[in-house]
Amino acid sequence: MSQTARQLKKAARIILVGAPGVGKGTQSERLLSRFPQLASISSGDLLRENVRRRTPLGVQAEVVMQSGNLVPDSMILNLISSELSSKGWLPPSDTSSQASAPPSPSSSNTPPPSISASASFILDGFPRTASQATALDNLVPVNFVVELITPASVILSRIASRWVHEPSGRVYNTDFNAPKVPGKDDITGEPLTQREDDSIDTWKQRLRKFEETSRALLDHYDRRGCLWRVEGNSSDEISPQLFAEVERRFC
Repeated sequence: MSQTARQLKKAARIILVGAPGVGKGTQSERLLSRFPQLASISSGDLLRENVRRRTPLGVQAEVVMQSGNLVPDSMILNLISSELSSKGWLPPSDTSSQASAPPSPSSSNTPPPSISASASFILDGFPRTASQATALDNLVPVNFVVELITPASVILSRIASRWVHEPSGRVYNTDFNAPKVPGKDDITGEPLTQREDDSIDTWKQRLRKFEETSRALLDHYDRRGCLWRVEGNSSDEISPQLFAEVERRFC
């Protein structure tokens, strides 16, 4: 898809919400290419990087994970605030207090004064629940939440058609990117497989989980007036609509 870089005139703090397989990763990549001022902030990547670098937060998180527990929201918020601080968007002295302080009545409408006006990013992996969103509001309120909607039947068809060459990670789709020889990798001729995560039963379980947790999250942002919904059967249908809305709001 041809993309022309555009300049943001107002800070865009974005999250993408959608069912597994809807194409959030594709839309994130396209937004980052279209609007170079946007940064990608992935809570999962931050967690892995802090563990790898043995930062104080990373050491704490590793202890929690090794004990078989989920990393608490407060720790994820501290990782995010630390990343914002490293980009110069949040004073270091504010990170812990912003993450732990209760939301103020005005926090849903305006960002905390310490947040830089140039802080434009796509936040990936957090928040996933309404309570996480409320906590995040006090640190750096998101101002554009996109609900990506593709019919379940279309996603199911997409998943059923996806095959992968495990050693290389090359991905094929029998509908639009089929291997030259059915069931074989184009380069090595080795057999293709379907990932366990790509099974229909696994997807249906993930979809049920998503629907359980996402409704309250979407309602939270709908009440704040920053939720926007876009529907399409493919990423190529959705992207032009998404670009146009970002330009309307922030350019």
